[in-house]
Amino acid sequence: MALTWAPGPLAGTGSDRTNYQIDGPKHRLLMHPFPRRVRAEFGGQTVLDTRAGVLLHETGLLPQLYVPEADLRADLLEPTDHHTHCPFKGDASYRSLRVGDRVAENAVWAYPDPKPEASWLEGYAALYWSSVDRWLDEDDETVGHLPDPFHRVDIRATGQRVRVRAGDLVIAESARALVLSETSLPNRYYLPAEDVREDLLIPSDTRTVCPYKGWASYWSLRADGHEIDDVAWGYQDPLPESLRIAGYRSFLHDQLTVDVSDA
Repeated sequence: MALTWAPGPLAGTGSDRTNYQIDGPKHRLLMHPFPRRVRAEFGGQTVLDTRAGVLLHETGLLPQLYVPEADLRADLLEPTDHHTHCPFKGDASYRSLRVGDRVAENAVWAYPDPKPEASWLEGYAALYWSSVDRWLDEDDETVGHLPDPFHRVDIRATGQRVRVRAGDLVIAESARALVLSETSLPNRYYLPAEDVREDLLIPSDTRTVCPYKGWASYWSLRADGHEIDDVAWGYQDPLPESLRIAGYRSFLHDQLTVDVSDA
């Protein structure tokens, strides 16, 4: 994500603040080794087990894991008639996963005869993240997608005062916020739950997942004539690298105003 999304160097959008120029197509591909063991499980079977995986970075897309064909359980794969064409990689063939009565249609794809400019894809295959039950990065279960080694999350204490409003209604205000800086994204401010008017919020059914922070829960605003869905989110049990935001809330919505000023 960091390399192929703006302002990354492979995003395909130029910048006038460099002393170099990258020649080549607007749509760019970069493949490099992923240094850890990765496994995928489906129907109680390990269907992928690799120590030789690679990440493919592609302009505007999340990095995709490709693995040597030998690291897939060939006995669990069934060829299908499904094919797709990529103008940058070539024609993809697909296979389904079958374990007992469970089938994941067209879960695996490969480029048996890739375009010359992507010839290094030959002999590799990829598996849709959502087609299997569980992914392991070494022995840790991972969520969302494999972490991008070029993507970074930094969490810092800030002395700035953060106030969140819906019109004139103050929902939260704190001088104890944390600022979370994440590659390619604007800063987000996380406020302690004690500094949030939680009496104005009700839990939402919405859940999202981040491979760097974990599973997020959401809250909607229901107070003083305001009915705004999913105005706040938080990580009750974040991943170890983001433990600092446990129990904090962050806010973002077109109908909210987040004011940040020196305390």
